[in-house]
Amino acid sequence: MKQSHLWGLALAAMFCAGSVRAEELTGTLKTIKETGAITLGFRDSSIPFSYLDDNQKPVGFAMDICYKIVDAVKKELKLDKLEVKLNPVTSSTRIPLLANGTIDLECGSTTNNAEREKQVAFTNTHFLTASRFVSKKVNKLTMIDDLKGKPVVSTSGTTNIKQLTEANAARNLGITVIPAKDHAEAFLMVETDRAAAFVMDDILLASLVAGSKDPSAYVISKDEFSTPEPYGIMLRKDDPAFKKLVDAATAALYTSGEGQKLYDKWFMQKIPPKGLNLNTPIAPALKYEFAHPSDSPDPASYKAM
Repeated sequence: MKQSHLWGLALAAMFCAGSVRAEELTGTLKTIKETGAITLGFRDSSIPFSYLDDNQKPVGFAMDICYKIVDAVKKELKLDKLEVKLNPVTSSTRIPLLANGTIDLECGSTTNNAEREKQVAFTNTHFLTASRFVSKKVNKLTMIDDLKGKPVVSTSGTTNIKQLTEANAARNLGITVIPAKDHAEAFLMVETDRAAAFVMDDILLASLVAGSKDPSAYVISKDEFSTPEPYGIMLRKDDPAFKKLVDAATAALYTSGEGQKLYDKWFMQKIPPKGLNLNTPIAPALKYEFAHPSDSPDPASYKAM
């Protein structure tokens, strides 16, 4: 009788512990558990990070990373299945849609910086890029000062348009700064000579040039508006449990060597829909970052060791 009483107490304790653990879920993880769904924000033209293929399906390097995070969430919450919802975002809408709960992760090409960290959180860095400009070779624009008095486009809501605006004021260049709704529209303005140059992250410019009708007609400046800056998957601020899980998932991906394989898939091989090969080997600083994952917004912390 005494032994069965002890067993009863033990079983009750186990059920209580399970109940407490369920109740302890907060924030994003609690919502995912209750709804059985997670929503990923994607970009439609941030090649090769997050963009639409021929079937209008979001694909890319950042999308693959987000799906690895989804797997980790599913495992952590012990879910038999987890519905993945996909929601388009732009440079202007990505932070508001994350903050208001429309999306749970932003899978794109978003720069992690101190200003944005006041509003959102980032997981471990998956790319490093510098802000440069693309122009037509025939116009012979090689330096930032060559843009003086010209119309220059950049995507609205990005760090790049802010850097362009600041450089314009600091150097008294008299540039007409044109905001575009997305990267595709901005590049089209250069293609159609409505803008002399397009200021954006160099890797995104490289992908747009590679996918253009005449890649040989364009040149990306060596002159840069910034030092290399980190990209990270964005998530809501002040959600430590979810961030801990996401950080662990991305760290495991990068340090296992699988991160390098994913990188090579998107930057060193032909990618859909046109079979482009960006042929961009991993930089020493990013290789070091994969071996020592960090979510730092400070560009100076990413120097290769």
